[in-house]
Amino acid sequence: MSTDRYVSPLSERYASKDMQYIFSPDMKFRTWRKLWIALAETEMELGLSQDGKPVITREQIDELKSHADDINYDVAKAREKEV
Repeated sequence: MSTDRYVSPLSERYASKDMQYIFSPDMKFRTWRKLWIALAETEMELGLSQDGKPVITREQIDELKSHADDINYDVAKAREKEV
């Protein structure tokens, strides 16, 4: 499974390489990861807490960042089928 480009009969004929990448699984999951990290950072900056404890810590954000590019496409594909 190619993850760096969107594959369909129409995209093969009419879409540029850049456009195929924009709609690729790779771009989608990397964008989601960036959004999750931004959300976590914002929650921490706002000081959101539950039962007096922070909802997210700096260590958790650092861990998210360190694994931002570790995408298991098989698991992602299986989870998308569930939804």
